[in-house]
This record gives sequence, C-alpha cells and structure tokens, in this order.
Amino acid sequence: MTEKTFNLTTQPWIKVINADTNREQKVSLIELFENAQDYRQLAGEMRIQDFAILRLLLAILTTVYSRFDANNQPYEDLKVDPISMQITSDIDEEEEEDFDENLLATWQQLYSKGSFSEIVVKYLQQYEDRFDFFGSHPFYQVTRNEYNELVPDNCNVKTGKGRVAIKQINRQVSESNNSPAIFAPRAGQAKNIVELDELIRWIITYQNYAGVTDKTRIKADEKFSSSPGWLYKLNPVFAKGETLFETLMLNLILVNGKYAPQKPIWEYQNVQEYIAVRKKKILPNNISELYTAWSRILHIEWDELEQPTIFSAGIPMFDSMNAKVEPMTIWKGDRESNIKPSTRGLKSLGNAMWRKFSNYVSVNGISDDIEPGVVCWLRNLKDEGIIASDKNITLASIDLLDDGNSSSQLPAAELYDDMSIEADVMFDTSGENCWPAIIEEMIKKNQVIGNVYWQFLKAICELRGLSNQSFANKASEEFYYGLNEPFKTWLAKLSNEEDSDQAITSWKRWLKKYALGKARSILDTSTPRDITGRRIEKNGVKKLRNVVTAYNYFCFKVNQDLEINEK
Repeated sequence: MTEKTFNLTTQPWIKVINADTNREQKVSLIELFENAQDYRQLAGEMRIQDFAILRLLLAILTTVYSRFDANNQPYEDLKVDPISMQITSDIDEEEEEDFDENLLATWQQLYSKGSFSEIVVKYLQQYEDRFDFFGSHPFYQVTRNEYNELVPDNCNVKTGKGRVAIKQINRQVSESNNSPAIFAPRAGQAKNIVELDELIRWIITYQNYAGVTDKTRIKADEKFSSSPGWLYKLNPVFAKGETLFETLMLNLILVNGKYAPQKPIWEYQNVQEYIAVRKKKILPNNISELYTAWSRILHIEWDELEQPTIFSAGIPMFDSMNAKVEPMTIWKGDRESNIKPSTRGLKSLGNAMWRKFSNYVSVNGISDDIEPGVVCWLRNLKDEGIIASDKNITLASIDLLDDGNSSSQLPAAELYDDMSIEADVMFDTSGENCWPAIIEEMIKKNQVIGNVYWQFLKAICELRGLSNQSFANKASEEFYYGLNEPFKTWLAKLSNEEDSDQAITSWKRWLKKYALGKARSILDTSTPRDITGRRIEKNGVKKLRNVVTAYNYFCFKVNQDLEINEK
C-alpha cells in the first residue's frame, strides 16, 4: 500500500486570484513564491484564513531573507550551515548596524526586482519533509504516538476524548455539539465534509483562531488555560499591496529591534522540543516563531474512506504583555508602562478603522513604541527612501470577534476594513501642524458633529415621548456609516503638495452639508406631533420645543463647531 502524502511545497492548496484573468486558482508554496507578482491576493474561504496563511508565508520569507541576500548568498556577517540552511553563530552587537543595512539592501533589491529569488524555493525543498501533511512529521500536527505521549493517559486517542469535528474547525460554520450553527453556509452532514486542500487551510487557521470549546490539555507541571489562539486576541493591522508580492514585501519586516535568529515551528528537531519550550511560556524573540505558534497539538486519524477524525489538546501560551515582537497589532497602554495588544468586542462592530487613526499612526510626528511594528517598518522604508514618498499605503485590518462567552469564545463576526494614505502624509513629522495631527483633528470634528447629531435625535425622541433611545442610537450609527467612504476618499487624496488649510476647509464643508442633510431628512419626514411640539421644562422654565426649534439649534451648533458660516 502506497504511503499517503500531500506536500504543501509542490501540491496546490493555497487559493489565489490571478491578476491577469481575475480568476481563482490553487497553487503550491513553491508556485506561489515563484509567481507572487502574478497574483492579486489570497482568496480563501474567509479573510481570517487568508491572514493566517499570509503570516505563514511571511514566516518562510523572514526566515530565508534574514539569512540569505537577494543574490541567494549568506550574509557575510553570518555563518550558515549549507545543509540545514540554519544560522550556526549569532551576530555580534557591534556588527548589528551593518547587518541591518544589509537586510534593508536585500529588501530594496527584491522590491525593485519585483519577484522573489531562487533561495526561497531551495529552502522549501530542503524542508519539504516538514511540509508534508502526512508522514512522520505531519505539517502543523503530531503523530499518534506523540499525541498519546503528551496528553494524560485518560485522554489518549484510544479513549476518543479530545475529538474536534471539522464543523468546529471550519470557521464558516464554527458549530460545537451543543450549539448548532443555524445560518451556516453548509447544512447537515455537509458541515463535516471538506476537501483535503480546504482542510489544510482550516488547520492553519484553527491554530490561530481556536476558541476554547475543546477542553483537553497536554500534561504539564503547572495548571494552564487553553489559549483561544494568538491572532484571536489581537486587533490586527497589515499593509495591503496591489499584488500578493507587494503585500508580502510590505509586511516582510527584516529589521525588528534587536537581532534574533529566526526559528519557525518546522525548524525544531521534534515536537517534544517545541512543547518543552512552550511549557516555559516564554515569548518568542523572533517573528517566524511567533507567526507559526500553535495553540493546540492536533492529531488526525484517517478511516478507510479517507475521512478525518481530529484530536485536539491545548498547550500553554506565552503572555502578550509587552509582546513588542508582534508587529501586526495595535496596542493599549502607554510607552511609559506596560502595553498589551488591543482587542475588539461586538460593541465596537460598527466602528471604522479611521475612527481610531491614532492607534495606527503616531499623530505627534514621532514614531514610538505604541505605533504598530508594521507601521514603524513602513515609516523606516519611507525615511530611507526605499519606497516612494508619494506612494499610497493601504493599512488593513482583519479581525474575528468572539461571542463574549468566556467558556467558548465562538466566532460571532468577521471584520475587514482599510484606509489608504500617501506615505508623505502618513509619516509627516513637520511639527504640531503635521498631516497626522490634522487628520486626527478632523476625526475629532467628525465626533463632535456626530455628538451634536445624536443630541438632535435625542430631542426628537423627547418630542415623541420615547424613553428608549434606540431610534437615536440607530440613526447615529447610520450617520457614522455614511461618513466612512467619503472620509476614506478624503484621506486617500491628501498630498504634501496640497495646501492643508484647503484640505481642512474642503472636509468641513462636506461634513456640514452631510450633517445638515441628515437632519433635514428627519425634518422633512416629521409628523404633525413633531411640528406642534411640547413644552419641556429646563432649569425651572418651560419652553416650547418642536422639530423646527431642534433643527435650528442643530444648524447653529454645526456652524459653531465647524467654524464656517457660508450657506
């Protein structure tokens, strides 16, 4: 009987969109890196799946190009074993500055060339046995013996405990045995049927977005809680390029603080070595190890019909406090104290990315530790003249929000948002009136007018005798939703060649017209009761209030707050 095999390096499993035909196709790892410039983007079942796979691809690239230059040669400052292609000696501190310059030179050469070099393929060929989904080192899994060795005896494979259904790993379904997913894109038994290439994509995703519905854990000297997955507890941000090659390059961070050798999961000698490190809960000091960090050990049993049974056991996760090695998240806290990755809840579902602009880009003209690492990297590339100052940079966010239930943390919503800004504008450091400060000021103006509009809506509620403010809240959400695309368009058009006062006035005029139009639509649809109004007591004095007086006061406040008086 032929041994089952599926090698991720040579067999197609990654979904991409071909830039020429605009059609979806499946490619292998080697095919992807050879032709990344020909693909528009990843095209998996969900954006979070694409994001998890993007980080896997970046782990490969970061590992390779932290050891080899664009000409496929090891850096002079490094000793690299020709067989394992791993570093055998660290960089001396006095050599770090020169080494960083070499890394930047490699990045620039690759970016200018527009494609990756042959060394990536050679590396994958060297480690092809670690990228086989089956065999003695199944990719992102453990063998039956390894699983039984790591879990308690009463949880080994033979007992049947720790099983996780495909419908639970498939994040389009995310159905546990206790909570059926009624509105899933698949029904009945189809929820547990999946093609092999799709299963591979979901296994990679599950390691990053596991939730905590599975209860089996590995043996450990100290008690620990299973992690929901590293990405599940971030508020991610990354740079989106016009092609997959450009997306990979913009997020390929070769200089990330103090030098540390890269060590992705497949370069560990065996699972036991990796789990021994994870039991210590030590935060990785390198990007490749972080991007390939597991939240579970997974073992797959295959029946005679080639259907999988998946066993899962939680492993200890390192703390996210001060995890500055993570470049793809926004932070909470301040640089004078401890910081943690920011997270989002369902209450923030309608909040667009631009409304938290200062979480992504420093508005004081100074790059600091709170700025996401990928933004710091892009700032560095711009300052070094490696990317054009007039290039529009798109920052994107992909997030999976849980249901708020700490005992399951089942996915409740997937969010995607982005904003594009010219590099010279995003990284302007010209002082108090720099572009980021101006953008932040306009965002505050949006908030001020949004609050004035909500007060107008509240007044309408009072006229109608509504104690519940759901009408005001819903209309306020619609107000902000209507701001999203126009404000993003305004951001994308900003340029250092443009007069900032004109840009400010342009946005204020649009905002005024928009806000007055929203209020006017309510005035035009008012009822006789709204027009008749009612006497409302305030500070011991009763005054007549109706929709007209509320509208007039709203117009007055808009003009006052925006400081423009033209009609």
